[in-house]
Amino acid sequence: MNGAESLVRTLVAGGVDVCFTNPGTSEMHFVAALDRVEGMRCVLGLFEGVVTGAADGYFRMKGTPASTLLHLGPGLANGLANLHNAKKANSGIVNIVGQHATYHIGYNAPLTSDIEGLARPMSAWVRTSPDAKSVAADGAAAIAAARSSPPQVATLILPADTAWNEADGIAQVNGETQRANYSAQAVDHAAKVLRNGGGSQNLLLLTGSALTEKGLALAQQIAGKTGCKVMGQTYNPRMARGRGRYAIDRIPYVIEQALPILKDFKNILLVEANDPVAFFAYPNKPSMLKPEGCEVHRVTGGGENSVAALEALAHALGARPADVVPQKPMDIAKPTGPLNHANIAQAIAMAIPENAIVVDESITTGRQFFPPTAAAKPHDWLQNMGGSIGFSPPVATGAAVACPDRKVICMVGDGSSMYTIQALWTQARESLNVVTIVFANRIYQILRGEFDGVGAGEPGQRAMDMLRIDRPTIDFVALARGMGVPGRAVTTADEFNKALEEAMAEPGPRLIEVQM
Repeated sequence: MNGAESLVRTLVAGGVDVCFTNPGTSEMHFVAALDRVEGMRCVLGLFEGVVTGAADGYFRMKGTPASTLLHLGPGLANGLANLHNAKKANSGIVNIVGQHATYHIGYNAPLTSDIEGLARPMSAWVRTSPDAKSVAADGAAAIAAARSSPPQVATLILPADTAWNEADGIAQVNGETQRANYSAQAVDHAAKVLRNGGGSQNLLLLTGSALTEKGLALAQQIAGKTGCKVMGQTYNPRMARGRGRYAIDRIPYVIEQALPILKDFKNILLVEANDPVAFFAYPNKPSMLKPEGCEVHRVTGGGENSVAALEALAHALGARPADVVPQKPMDIAKPTGPLNHANIAQAIAMAIPENAIVVDESITTGRQFFPPTAAAKPHDWLQNMGGSIGFSPPVATGAAVACPDRKVICMVGDGSSMYTIQALWTQARESLNVVTIVFANRIYQILRGEFDGVGAGEPGQRAMDMLRIDRPTIDFVALARGMGVPGRAVTTADEFNKALEEAMAEPGPRLIEVQM
C-alpha cells in the first residue's frame, strides 16, 4: 500500500471515520485511497471554512475527532477562522494538509508556502511526514493529540511523494479519549470558600462539561445548599437546556449589562471557565468584568473532569437533590403580529423539538433568545467560542453528520451567513436535518453598535456604507434554492410559526429567511 492508503487505514482504525474534505492536486492519492479503504465517510465542502467548521461541530456532538482534507497552504488558510473557533472550544480535529512533493518545494511554485507556519497559531500539534514509512505513525500521533485532554486541533502535512510512495502498513492509536481527573485540593478549597459564607456573594462560573445535564444538576444542588449564584460564560461550546434542566444565565456580552450583575461578588469559582473579560477594549470601560477585590478560585481547567469535580464538591458540602430550590416555570406561547426580537424568541422556543441541537450565531437578534428557550423542550445549545463569524452553518452541518437522528437548528445573521453559505450545498447533498434561520436585518448590526461603543462618533454616509448590506438586497431563499435547499421568507410572527412547524416536521435541510 502507499502512504495515503496507510494513513486512511490508520485513521479508520483509530476511530476517525469521517473526513470533511476540499481536496486539490496534492491530495489526489488520499482521495484515491478512499476507494480502496472501507469505513471512511467523506463529506465534501465547497469552501475550507465549511470543512473546518463542520469538524468542530462534529466533535462537539460526537466527542471524538473527525478529519479534514485541505489543499496546501492557501486551502488551510481558508479554513483557519473556524479552526480558531474550534481551538477556543477545545474541539479535537485531525487536519490532513497536502503539500508539494519534497523534491518540488525548492522550486517555489505558485502554491508553495510555509504550511507549518500557517498551521501553528490554530493547531496545538503540527508535523510534516518526512517519508512514506512515517505517515501511519504520524497519523496515529495526530489522532492521539486530537484526543488528548484537553482535546486539540492537530495538523498533519503530507507531501505528495510521501502519499504515493510505498508504506509499511497502519499504526495503532494508544488509549481512548478521556477527560483528565480533577484536583482534589482545588475542590477542597472551593468547598471551604462556599462553606465560609457569603451565599449570593459567591459565583460558580461554568463552561465545558460542567454544562451537561448532570453537571448542571450538581451545580443546582450546590446552589441550593450554599446560596451561591451559578452562571455560564458568555459563550460556551455546548449547554444542556430546556424543560426539566437547570436554567442558568450567562454573563452578558454588553459591558454595561455585565458590570452590575457581577459587582457584588466576593468570590468567583471557575469550573473550566475563564476570568470574565470584555470581548473588546472600549474607551473608559474596564477589560476585566469582575469587581475590584473579588477573588478568583480555579476548581477545574479545560479538559479536567468537571462533572466528577462537582460531584466531589457537592459531597463535601453535603448538597443533595433535596436542597434544590425549584425554579419558577416560564410560560411560552406562539406569538402573533409583527416580527420583533421578543416574539421571534417565543416562536423559536415553541418550535424547538425534543432533543434538538441549536447552533447559535444570532449575534444581535438573539440576545433575547435565552430566557424563553429555557422553557423549550430539552435540547443542546452550541455557541461560537472564538468570535470568528461564519461559524454556525458549518458547525450545524458537522453536528447533523454526528447526530443524524436529531434536528439541528442553525440561527445566523444575514451578514455572518454569507461567510459560509456554501454549507447549504453540503447539507442538501448529504440530506442533513438542518433548519437554517437567517435573520435578515440588512445590516451588520453588531458593528453599528460597536461603532458607538468605541466612541467613533456619528457614522456618515461612507461609514454607513461599510455597515449596511442592503444594496443590493440578498435573496436568501433564492440562494438556498440554488444549492438544493427549500426555503421561504417570513415577515410576520404567524408566518414564522407556520414556517417553523413545517421545517421541523420535514426531513432534510430547510431555510427560513426572517425579514426584519
